[in-house]
Amino acid sequence: MFLGTYTIKVDEQGRFFLPSKFRDQLVDGLAMVKGQEYCVSVYPLSQFEKLAHAGASTRTSLREVRDFQRLLGSGGGDDIPDKQGRVTLPVQLREYAGLERDAVLTGVIDRLEIWNPEAWEAYITKQEPSFANLNEAAFASETGGTATA
Repeated sequence: MFLGTYTIKVDEQGRFFLPSKFRDQLVDGLAMVKGQEYCVSVYPLSQFEKLAHAGASTRTSLREVRDFQRLLGSGGGDDIPDKQGRVTLPVQLREYAGLERDAVLTGVIDRLEIWNPEAWEAYITKQEPSFANLNEAAFASETGGTATA
């Protein structure tokens, strides 16, 4: 599971250090793809492969499915962290998310997300007031009723 919020630095080559607590979960590789709201989503490679296979079995006769697959995969990349826990973000993903030197890495339970710091602050500011309602909507279908944190 991925939890927490971290400030990271991206160097001139697009490399950043993974927080040490996540390195074991990503030692076999990771996939980085465009996330919603202009962030970068980072998945363990094995988990992303399962998601990709499930998505590939979706009806590609639907334009929306093809569009999503193209946008998701075209700017993505995979990597294996080096011995120091460094990973390289592809240029296309850095541009997509507006990432320069400073970035915010957040744990989102099944994945990590990398955000432009200003975009992350704006997102949190907008979403915090409705957090209780979001919780209820997100988990009610999983529990068969109303969920509480």
